[in-house]
Amino acid sequence: MTAPGPDQYDQNSGAGAGGFPSPLAQPSLTPPAPITTPAFSPARVPAPATKRSGRSAPVWIIGILVLLLIALVGYFLTFIGTGASALGAVLALIPLAGVLVAIRIVDRWEPEPRGLVIFAIAWGAIASVAIALLVDLLLSVVLGSPDTYAAEVFSTVVQAPIVEEFAKGLGVLIIFATAKRAFDGPVDGIVYGALIGAGFAFTENIQYFAISWIEGGAGQASVTFFVRGIMSPFAHVMFTSVTGFALGLAARRGATTGQAIGPWLLGLSGAILLHAFWNGSAVFTDFFSVYLMLQVPLFVLFIIGVLALRREESRLTRVRLGEYATAGWFTPQEVDMLATPAGRKAGLRWAKTLQGDRTPIMKSFITDATALAMARQRAVTGRDPQASEEERELLAKTAAARQALLSL
Repeated sequence: MTAPGPDQYDQNSGAGAGGFPSPLAQPSLTPPAPITTPAFSPARVPAPATKRSGRSAPVWIIGILVLLLIALVGYFLTFIGTGASALGAVLALIPLAGVLVAIRIVDRWEPEPRGLVIFAIAWGAIASVAIALLVDLLLSVVLGSPDTYAAEVFSTVVQAPIVEEFAKGLGVLIIFATAKRAFDGPVDGIVYGALIGAGFAFTENIQYFAISWIEGGAGQASVTFFVRGIMSPFAHVMFTSVTGFALGLAARRGATTGQAIGPWLLGLSGAILLHAFWNGSAVFTDFFSVYLMLQVPLFVLFIIGVLALRREESRLTRVRLGEYATAGWFTPQEVDMLATPAGRKAGLRWAKTLQGDRTPIMKSFITDATALAMARQRAVTGRDPQASEEERELLAKTAAARQALLSL
């Protein structure tokens, strides 16, 4: 009795010469294990038909970022040195990690696409810094290096805020223009602006920490780290969030890219003023006194504003899912579970008690339901022609997740 050949177990695979589907195919020498029948009939989830356009940055911009990254690395290695740059990068990672955790908490209700999160950080860390350095270089060639006190003040209080906030704000505008379907409102704008600001601060901190180490050793580097990494890690985050907030309001009202230029300029002006005030407090006054009396209260107000916007986002999710509940897609109890922080926590605890720990399914259920509410919002405002298509896809996914949660 001869051993069965691959033809007997791969007759429908389109095998070519010799009975193998390709020259690199692995032969099947034993009968394949049978596939068990599921205990329930899962709901049919259609293949995603929604186009990904409007939810990611263009590939050509990513290519430009790669080229700029190579140039930036060359700049640091040439003018600062490998050792100091490496030390600066390690120190800069510490405040960056804390800032990203805070942004993640803000973005937890309706997370932004991972690709856009990476793009925003990269824009801040690479493109914004490259634009600022290039403008500084051009101005130094045209006007000469600032060798007087007045020129130094102008560079710190006027030039830096305008150039840096424009460079960072341009990234927020690019996301708005190319990824409208992932830019639903003020919270999204704040998140994108904060990510870009965090990326910019990271690269800028590398330079500051490295130069401090070169000029004053561990003592001066420690002071610089305390001021920039401990006292003010959210400075750039807060500045650029103002620009993102303005664009988020424009997105909520269904503005086109052209219509959003006005709000963008208004938000950019606010970011520049905040940045100039921050820099000016270090130049004209006692920085630490101004920091305690004005900067800390300002930051507290910023946090309160973000929390208020998060609450409004939760309310909007509840309203939109309530419309689906009226149509019979959800029960009122499910809306409470999906659209409130307490309900989500209770739902995740319940899913963990189910057979096999169905927490991942519950997380997908919550994520898809929130995305469904945002798609409904875009459909209501009429600013997304693909919203209905996405709605059908998400309704199928949430129905399948519910069935998987309730199955025995």
